Amino acid sequence: MTTAMTMRAIEHTPDIELAARSAAGDRIAFEELYEAHWPRVYSICLKMLGNIADAEDMAQEIFIQLYRKIDTFRGESAFTTWLHRVAVNQVLMYLRKRRMSLEDLAEPGDSKNLALAGTIRPFIMPIVDRIALVQAISEISPSYRRVFVLHEIEGYNHEEIAQMLGCRVGTSKSQLHKARMKLRRILCKGPGKRSRHTRNGNHLRKRAA
Repeated sequence: MTTAMTMRAIEHTPDIELAARSAAGDRIAFEELYEAHWPRVYSICLKMLGNIADAEDMAQEIFIQLYRKIDTFRGESAFTTWLHRVAVNQVLMYLRKRRMSLEDLAEPGDSKNLALAGTIRPFIMPIVDRIALVQAISEISPSYRRVFVLHEIEGYNHEEIAQMLGCRVGTSKSQLHKARMKLRRILCKGPGKRSRHTRNGNHLRKRAA
């Protein structure tokens, strides 16, 4: 095999094989995973945290956690799907901790409700609203949470989500709708009065994919 062919083989080594080698202690294999998936993990962190420095720190922390727990990857789903779940859960955990120190700040406004309506991105909003929404996201079921994060935070359309999660397009749309409804109910139970968007019940209009 020529050097070029060897390099191509390395570049196309399946994630599942690299994960298995990493779990067995192969640091080079883990470095390959790191190089391949750092951009996406960083992108998730940046979209959810809205701050470059925090996103870089969080992405590093996610890969530290990944190195420690990579032996828990069983190959039951695509590695990218599993890593996405690990990354999102790690950011949610971080934001839940931050929320504890901010819960006495001013009452969240209406922007979290506009996020549920699909009129603004959920993480382009004031920090207090952002943390309130993140707390709510962490309370819904994993299947709803994955679709909501992929569609509303990462900007994937339903066809792409269906391919990534191995489900039907209709299932993705249905789970997004249910996620929005559950999030609305959770946010309505939070501190403070209902916003006018919540009272009129019309803010959860369907957004085109």
